[in-house]
Amino acid sequence: MTRLIDPHLANLSEMMKQMCDLSVTCTNLAIDAYLGGQNARKEVHDLSSQMMDLYDKVGELTFDMILRYQPVASDFRLIRSSLEISYGFTRLGRYAYDITLVRDTFGDLSDCKNEVVYTLSGEIKQMVKLAVECFATLDLEKAKELRTDEDLVDKYYNKHLPMLITLSNVKCALADALVLRYMERMADHAAFVGDSVSYIVTGARTYR
Repeated sequence: MTRLIDPHLANLSEMMKQMCDLSVTCTNLAIDAYLGGQNARKEVHDLSSQMMDLYDKVGELTFDMILRYQPVASDFRLIRSSLEISYGFTRLGRYAYDITLVRDTFGDLSDCKNEVVYTLSGEIKQMVKLAVECFATLDLEKAKELRTDEDLVDKYYNKHLPMLITLSNVKCALADALVLRYMERMADHAAFVGDSVSYIVTGARTYR
């Protein structure tokens, strides 16, 4: 039997799917453009703006459902977490845009080896993809994997960031430091998606 709230939940699901797809596209485009020496500022900005528009719509829809339908506990957890996760996706878009701004700010970075960024970039792209899959399937194992991956990113970031001060090319060191910081924050937001999925499924919060 279809409930009054069900069409609205379906609408919420569709908007969240759009945000998921945009998050992956935005992340991959920004990182690949930075490493490839390309300017993707406008494209990433447009994608990020689309995500912000969807976030506003998700917010309006979630509050409307809570006020009008008094959702049961399981629905409420999904609705509440969708709002939180949608905000996390907007942050992914913002950090992706920040990465594109680094190249605009510093100009030609073709002399930079980007070894540290190369190493971490694959992990970040995989984490964003995993976060999307985790939310789409409400998979607790993927949620645990995201936390493990986030811990590894933190260790790598904390180990390699101080090494940048030894670089003779100051411009490269500063650019890499900024991009590493943005990617570390992206990992945090991806891991938060996993935490929110755990809350949706179990009703328990995991605080870190």
